[in-house]
Amino acid sequence: MLDCRDEVLFYTKQLVNIGSIVNTNGETEIAQVLYTMISSFPYFIQNPSHVIKPQTCNDGTERYNVLAFVKGTKGNSNRTVILMGHFDTVGIDDFTQLAPKAFNPDELMSELKKETLPPLVRKHAESGGWMFGRGVLDMKSGVASNLYLLKYYSEHPEELEGNLVFLSECDEEDSSTGILSALKDLNAWGDEHGFEYVAAINSDFVSPRFEGDRNRYIYKGTVGKLLPSFFITGAETHVGAAFEGLDPNLIAAELTRQIDYNPDLCNEALGEITIPPVSLKQMDLKPYYTVQTALAAYVYYNFFIHSWSPKDVLEKLKEQARIAFDQALKLYEDRYSRFCKIISEPCRDLAWKPRVMTYEEMEKELMNIHGSEYTSYMASFKETLLLDASLDIRMYAARVVEEAWKWMSDQSPAIILFYSSLYSPRIEVSGGTKEERILIEALEEAVEAIQPEYPEPIIIRSFFPYISDMSFVALSDDDEALDAASRNNPGWGTKFYVDYQDIRKLNVPVINIGPYGFDAHKRYERMEMDYSLQIVPNLTNEVIKNVLAK
Repeated sequence: MLDCRDEVLFYTKQLVNIGSIVNTNGETEIAQVLYTMISSFPYFIQNPSHVIKPQTCNDGTERYNVLAFVKGTKGNSNRTVILMGHFDTVGIDDFTQLAPKAFNPDELMSELKKETLPPLVRKHAESGGWMFGRGVLDMKSGVASNLYLLKYYSEHPEELEGNLVFLSECDEEDSSTGILSALKDLNAWGDEHGFEYVAAINSDFVSPRFEGDRNRYIYKGTVGKLLPSFFITGAETHVGAAFEGLDPNLIAAELTRQIDYNPDLCNEALGEITIPPVSLKQMDLKPYYTVQTALAAYVYYNFFIHSWSPKDVLEKLKEQARIAFDQALKLYEDRYSRFCKIISEPCRDLAWKPRVMTYEEMEKELMNIHGSEYTSYMASFKETLLLDASLDIRMYAARVVEEAWKWMSDQSPAIILFYSSLYSPRIEVSGGTKEERILIEALEEAVEAIQPEYPEPIIIRSFFPYISDMSFVALSDDDEALDAASRNNPGWGTKFYVDYQDIRKLNVPVINIGPYGFDAHKRYERMEMDYSLQIVPNLTNEVIKNVLAK
C-alpha cells in the first residue's frame, strides 16, 4: 500500500481552493496551476516536453487541458495507461450565503457546523472523516489521486513497466470540449512516442445507489446519453375560438406523460438497467403574449442507453410520439364533443391525424421538393443564427427545425423528432477484446488485493451511471449508429462537431475508480477521506501495475 493519504489531501485542497467553475476564467487559472505544479517536479524539469498545456480546439471560451507523461524504465514496453479526470466544477449558487466559503473546505466545515443540518450531513460533518466543498467530490480529489501517481512514477520510473499518461481536462460539466480536444494530443503522442494505449482510468466520483447502500463502486465502461427533442406544431387560433385550432402544448403535455419516467424506455444490458428518460425542458415558442394559441412547442428529454444505438432510440421514440399524438387527439375530440353538447351546437369533423417524422425524414422531403434553393437558404440561415450568442446548442437546433418547417407545404400539426445536443457514447467493457479482458482481470486482482485494507465492500459494476468524459475515449457504436445521431442533429457541422475518428483511433477500454461521497452538484457536496485519499490511489495503482505487466 502506498502511504499517500496526506499528499493526496494536500493536492485536493490546493485544487479545491481554485474556483474553476465551468465557462469561467477559473478553468484557465487551474490549468496554469496544474501545469506549473507538474513542471516543477524534477522529472519534468529534466523532461519539459513531457508536460503540455494545449488550448482547446473550436471553443468559444479560452481554456486549456493539461497533459503529462512518464516513460517507465522497467523493460522496453510501449503499453500505456491513461489517467484522466476533469478539473472544472458546476457553480456555487446553491451555497447561498456560504458561497464565499465554497472553495475553502476548512472554513466551510466550520460554518456548516453552525447550521441546522440533515441528520446524515451532521453525522458526517462531526465525524472528522469527511471533506465538504465544491469540487471535493466532483472531482478534484480524483484529479489529486492521479496527480499523486504521476509524481510517484516520475520519481520511480524504474518501477513502471510501460508508460503513464496524465490528463486533466476542462469543460466536462458543459460540452466536453476538453476531452474532445485532448484526443488529438493523445493520438499525436501515440504516434510520436509509440505509445500503445491499453487502458484508461477515469477518476470521477461514485455514490450510494440507494439509501443504506454501503458499497463503494468501480465501473467498467459507461452509460451513454442522448437528448431526444421534439418540435411540435399545432393549428393556431384565437383563444375565443379555441376549438377551431389545436394547441401544440396539449400534444407536448401528452408526449411528456408518455415518455417521462416510462420503464418501457429503460435499456438493459449486462444485467444492468438505465434510469428511464425524464423531461429537461418543456416550452412553447411564442416570443411574447398574444391571444393567439402557440404555433409550436418544444420539449426535450434526458435519455440514457447501455446497448441501444441513437438509431434505435429514434425508432422507439417515433412510436412513443405517435402514441402520444393519438392520445392527445382523442382527448381533444372527447372534450370538444362534451363542449358541443353543453352549448347545444353540432360538432364539426376533425381532420387531424397523428403525424410524426424525424428531422432527417423532413430534410429529405424538403430537399426532394426544393433542391438547392432550400439547402442554400438553410446553410445561410444557420450561419446567421450562429451570431446569436444567446442560443445554446439546444435552442439553436430548435430554431433550425422551426425555420425548416416553414418550407413544408403541408402545415398540418406534426411532431418532428431530432437530437439537439452532443451524443455521449455508451461504452461496454465486457471482455470482447484482448485488452478488455486484461483490464477486467487487472481490476479484479486490484480489488482482491486492496479490499482487506478497507471495511466496506468494493463492488465492480458494468456501467458508470453518470455523464462523463469516459464516453469519448472509446466507441461501442458502429458508423451507421453515429451517422443517425449526426444526420438528425440540426446543429451538426455548424454549432458543434465531433470527430469520431479521433475517438476510434484511440479506442481504449476505460474504467472508473473515483472518490466516494454524497451530494455532488449540491450544497452539501462531500467526500469520505479514507476511501478517496487512500484507497482510490492504491486501487488505481494496482490496476496500472497489473495492466502493464500483462
